[in-house]
Amino acid sequence: MTSEFKQGAKALPSNLPCRHSKAGTVRWRQIAQTVRTACGRLLTLWGADDRDRDGRYRVYVAYLQTDGITVVEHEMEGGTNPTYPSLREFFPSALRMERAIFDLLGIKSMEPDHRGWLRHGGWPENVFPLRRDFSGEAQFAGVSEPYPFVQVEGDGVHEIPVGPVHAGTIEPGHFRFSVVGEKVLRLEERLGYTHKGIEKLFESMPQKEGHQLAARISGDSAVAYTWAYCAALEAITSAICPPRAVQMRALALEHERLANHLGDLGALGNDAGFAFGLTQFSRMKEDLLRTNLACFNARYLMDFIAPGGVTSDLPGGGSRLLLDRYHTLETDVLGMRRIYDNHAGVQDRFRETGVLSHETAWELDAAGLAGRASGIPHDLRADFPWPPYDKMTVKVSKQTSGDVAARVAVRFDEVLESLRICRAFVSNLAGGDFRSTISDAEPGLLGVGVIEGWRGPVLIALETGSNGSIRRCHPHDPSWQNWPLLEYAILGNLVPDFPLINKSFNLSYSGHDI
Repeated sequence: MTSEFKQGAKALPSNLPCRHSKAGTVRWRQIAQTVRTACGRLLTLWGADDRDRDGRYRVYVAYLQTDGITVVEHEMEGGTNPTYPSLREFFPSALRMERAIFDLLGIKSMEPDHRGWLRHGGWPENVFPLRRDFSGEAQFAGVSEPYPFVQVEGDGVHEIPVGPVHAGTIEPGHFRFSVVGEKVLRLEERLGYTHKGIEKLFESMPQKEGHQLAARISGDSAVAYTWAYCAALEAITSAICPPRAVQMRALALEHERLANHLGDLGALGNDAGFAFGLTQFSRMKEDLLRTNLACFNARYLMDFIAPGGVTSDLPGGGSRLLLDRYHTLETDVLGMRRIYDNHAGVQDRFRETGVLSHETAWELDAAGLAGRASGIPHDLRADFPWPPYDKMTVKVSKQTSGDVAARVAVRFDEVLESLRICRAFVSNLAGGDFRSTISDAEPGLLGVGVIEGWRGPVLIALETGSNGSIRRCHPHDPSWQNWPLLEYAILGNLVPDFPLINKSFNLSYSGHDI
């Protein structure tokens, strides 16, 4: 940012370098344009109802820049139709976030696309669940409402609706294909079917228990969300997490990355007609989950991280068990990589399928793994290493072809790098306590926790209330940025390739539909 936009900015509690500034209508857009010009990225966008405090609504945007995070706040009078300038012109990924803000708060961006996104007829149009005068216990009869999908016309064009109920055990999402024959001309998604009211539920929880709800936002990213929540709370309270605890947190985070990548590599092999890959990677993932149970007391680590540290220490012999597992996994993964790379049938399905160009990935703010496979080598563990990553150099995997093969290659690279990182932490594990005490935060404070999860950056913006309560908590999953990418990666491909392309991104419905 230029010095003009830094003027008046103040440090914001966070585990990463973070500043906070306020902006009026004109400056709100100026900052967005400046961030985009400087190759900054949009992390998330959220709103708040502060009418009980000062009669105003607020909308916040978090940008990721070369020198850290910038949170910009814009306030509006608390009238019946609050509006703010849209950021879609500079950051197309902001559109769905703006539509969700309206569904939940009734704050409308100055953007012509005002179709509902999360509501799905689940509450009346003039009711907004995140407003202060809304009771979280209110219930409404569901109302079926038509959704105005964009129509594609022309000779031979027809539509194929898929979902929201699917044949597999996946969460609901609707995909509307416009095709000629089997070639996809356009895809439009409709998500939001699993909206759970999580942000409203946070408001009823004590600060010291909010991490338990954060862990359940998206089950495959439980460690990333709990760490992000705890990082925000610890930054607000200036709590010091013991060195051993932060290393244990990093081990859990890398295990989460390993488990998801192993599962995906097997599923991608299966979608390419190579069931042997599914069986082998499923075995590896199961072995890792059993190691989690032995060393961290749970297969899936939803409750391992807590404010002040972690909930348990390694058992006797745990370090040896972990190192042996890493050695076996590395040998097995390297063997399977050679098989995948040399299997003609697998490579025929992977290569040049579902291409997301570097230009499109950059324009749409591709996050995490999806961005790295299209030549955008951002990884917070390397770009802004927080403890304990500040004690090592994380090698960031990057591919440039942007196809399924590239997203598979990034997964293989990251599995091997995570194994290296885990070995380093286990071999140099600090002594001492694994958890410290943490006090309640003062009311009216805003903190931000950002963690590089296996999918990309996971963010928690936490505002404290009185008596140890939560006034506002906004979680953000990188799937918000990456779901629109799928609509571009499928273009020109055949409809039967969609399951493979979709799996190569493996985006979260639950993390998006909060």
